[in-house]
Amino acid sequence: MAKRVKKSKQTSILSYWTIRYFLILCVGFLIIAAAAVYWVRDTAMDNRLKTAGLLGQEVADRVTSDNGTIVIPQRLDGIIQNRLKFFNLDEYMCIMIANEKGQFLFSMPNLPQDKLSKKLTPDLAEPTDKRYMAVNTPIFNEQGVKIGQVTLLQSKKSLTYSPNEIILVVVLLSTLIISGWLTIYWLSRKLSRPIQLVADAAKQIRAGNYDVNLDIDTREQEITELVQSFEEMAQRLKQLEEWRALSLAGVTHELKTPVTSIKGLVMAVREEVVTQDEAKEFLDIALKESDRMERMIADLLDYNAFTSGSVEIQSDRLHLQLLISEIAYQWKITHEAYPVDMILDLPEEPLYTMGDSLRIQQIFVNLLNNGLQAVDKSIPIQFRIRMYAEQQYVHVEVTDNGTGVALEDQSHIFERFYRGDCKKRSVRGLGLGLTYSQLLARAQGGELRLRQSSSAGSTFALQLPR
Repeated sequence: MAKRVKKSKQTSILSYWTIRYFLILCVGFLIIAAAAVYWVRDTAMDNRLKTAGLLGQEVADRVTSDNGTIVIPQRLDGIIQNRLKFFNLDEYMCIMIANEKGQFLFSMPNLPQDKLSKKLTPDLAEPTDKRYMAVNTPIFNEQGVKIGQVTLLQSKKSLTYSPNEIILVVVLLSTLIISGWLTIYWLSRKLSRPIQLVADAAKQIRAGNYDVNLDIDTREQEITELVQSFEEMAQRLKQLEEWRALSLAGVTHELKTPVTSIKGLVMAVREEVVTQDEAKEFLDIALKESDRMERMIADLLDYNAFTSGSVEIQSDRLHLQLLISEIAYQWKITHEAYPVDMILDLPEEPLYTMGDSLRIQQIFVNLLNNGLQAVDKSIPIQFRIRMYAEQQYVHVEVTDNGTGVALEDQSHIFERFYRGDCKKRSVRGLGLGLTYSQLLARAQGGELRLRQSSSAGSTFALQLPR
């Protein structure tokens, strides 16, 4: 039991690419944002600590007197407030000044001694609360002796958190994400529109409407080539569909004619509406019609076999003079009913080719049969086969003395199912003999062409690799 393959849910190119690109964009920028925030926090903490150190040094310089003692200026609170605003520091920072004995001489905000002593360790080096960070600046007299220190306490959160910087990072990343998404959305929409139009046109062709017009104006070379190729394909399919319908009608008509003729002749004999001699003549005609129908079916089968790739072409080293002589001899024997004058103009120097002797024989038999059909049987029938070498090719020309091919038909004689008006009236066939012969020649690396044609006869030239 065959396993059913579950089809995945289908979505449009626009949705598929924009959603996935947006998700990838968000993930990428979130990683960048995390790194940026970490860097901003680290940089902000370092800068604020340095700024706090500068403020502490200024305070230490201002409280040092000329006699080497610590003197608190009266307007120190106002000076610190101005410096906090100037340096953009947290105004709730706790600033403490202690002497060398550990006694607190000043604090901002103003706190009692017992509360101040609880904020720092006994050596005044570290804050007792781990949520805070201390910046200590020693106070020295003129002799370089430490007489106290300035301590700035600030929460770690305020050191690392900067609303303006965070907002800037969020705005920048949001702008990049939206810009990237809009870009891929616009590009996907621009790409999906012509593809959607081509898909809609393909549905019309599937429904049997080949008159599609893709009104797409784009600068992309690949999309332009796709649209042009699709329109050309649609026109080609339309031509092939018309040709198929005409060819089917033509083949049906050509096969129906001999069948109808045979049926009428056989019924006349069976009903005994003709004499014994006429019955024999009717049966002979029926046999000839059967032969014609058999040849038409054989041409059709050969052509279909070749186009489907089921005909194998051998590549053997062939002596062309011997092969052509043998083909001409065999064909003449099978057509002894006609007085045919076969002239062979072959070079003495042996000429070789790589090809399939059976397929080459089919080509020449088709050419000779066509020439025989074109000859007026009231005059002597003559064929001339001429062979010569030219550069890397061997040319074999088959010339008959028939009525020739009409000028308006010469460019179409190798087309499938094409038969000129004169041939339609005189010979029953499907018009595949020359088409099949040309395909066989090309399959062997050669070519089959009509060299010239007039009322005095026609010359077909077969070119094979030397």
